[in-house]
Amino acid sequence: MNCPNMLRRGVLPAILAGIAMSGAVEAKQLSYATGYSTGSIGAKAAEVFANDVEDHSGGDLTAKVYAQSLLSFSEIPPGIRDGMADSGLVLTPYFPSEFPSTNLATELTMLIEMTGAPTEKVGLAFAGAMAEYVFFNCPSCVNEYEQQNQLFLGGGGTSSYFLICNKPVRTLEEIKGKRLRIGGAQWARWANVVGATPVSIPQHETYEALSQGVVDCSVHSAPELTIVKLMEVTSDMTPNMPGGVFSGLANNINLDVWKSLTPNERSTMLHASAAHASALSWGYAQAAITNMKTAEEQGIKIHEPDAGLVKVTRDFIEQDIKAVAAKYAETHNLTSSAPLVESFRTLLTKWVELVKGVDNSEELTQVYWDEVYSKVNVDTYGQ
Repeated sequence: MNCPNMLRRGVLPAILAGIAMSGAVEAKQLSYATGYSTGSIGAKAAEVFANDVEDHSGGDLTAKVYAQSLLSFSEIPPGIRDGMADSGLVLTPYFPSEFPSTNLATELTMLIEMTGAPTEKVGLAFAGAMAEYVFFNCPSCVNEYEQQNQLFLGGGGTSSYFLICNKPVRTLEEIKGKRLRIGGAQWARWANVVGATPVSIPQHETYEALSQGVVDCSVHSAPELTIVKLMEVTSDMTPNMPGGVFSGLANNINLDVWKSLTPNERSTMLHASAAHASALSWGYAQAAITNMKTAEEQGIKIHEPDAGLVKVTRDFIEQDIKAVAAKYAETHNLTSSAPLVESFRTLLTKWVELVKGVDNSEELTQVYWDEVYSKVNVDTYGQ
C-alpha cells in the first residue's frame, strides 16, 4: 500500500479517529443511586459527584445518577452489596445492626452545640469529622462496611435541627407534654428528658401531622420548611433547640467495583466524594439561611430558648455521651465504644475550627480533600 496515497485519501485519519472512538467506548461508567428526588439538595449533590468523576478522570470514568428511581433509601445498602448499583448514598441510621460503629457517631450530633460552632456551619464541621472518623479512627466502621460488600467514600451533614412548631415553645414549662416529631434516637432521648413525648413519623407525613395537631412540633432542619412545605403549617420556631444535625450519610461503593478500579480511578472516586460531601453540606447550610429569612418575612415567630431549657439541654448532652457509649457496648457488643466517642469528640472540635473560614462550596471541597480524602491510601484501603 502506498502510504502517501493513504494519507491523502484520509484513510489514516479515519483509522486514528476509530482508535479514539474505541477508547471512548471503553470508558467505565458506574451507576450511582440516591433516594433523594430530582432537583433536591441531595440529588444536586449527586450530580456534582458525577461531574467531578468525569472531570477528575478526564472522561475515562463516569457516573450515571439515578435519583429516587433505581433504588429507594431503604433499598440502597443491599442494592450496593448485591451489585444492583455500583455506588450510592446510604442512610446508616436506617440500618442499626449493619453499621453500629458508624451510627455511634451519628448519635453524637448534639455535641456540636458544645463547641461554639456558628449555626450555619455545624453541618460542614460534622461532615468533615465523620469522614475522618470513619477513614482513620474507626477500623470497626470500615469492617462493617466491608461485611456488606461495600466501602465508605465520604459523608455529609445537614443544617441544624430545631423546633418547628404550631405554638410557642421557649421554656421547660412550655415544652412539657408536647408531642415532638423526631428523626433520631438522640433527639428522642432529649425529648424524654425535657418532659416531651417523642413521636416517630416519616418525613413525608410531617406536614399533615403538624397541620392536624397530631404533633405540636417537628424537630427538623430549616430546609424542610420548603422540602416538606412545613412553612405552610408553622407558626413558631425555636432555633438552636435542641440542636445537632443529621449526619448518617455514607457515600458508598460496591467493594468488588472498588477493587476493580486502578489507583488513579480510586483517587478520582474519593475526590468526587469530597465534592459530594461539600455540595450536600453547603447546600443544606445555604438553604437553611434562605428559609429562615423567608419564614421571618412570612410572619412566623422566631423565639430564643430561655436559660432553663438551654441548661437542661446542655446537661443532657454531656450525660448522653456516656449513655451512647454504654448503649452501643451493650446492644452491639462494641467494646471500643468509649474510646470511639472520645475520638470523635476531639475530631469535631478540630473540624469546627477548620471550616470557620470557608466561604463557598469550592473552598469546602478543598478543605475536605486536603485534610482527609487525599490522605486515604488507595493502594491499601478496602484491599
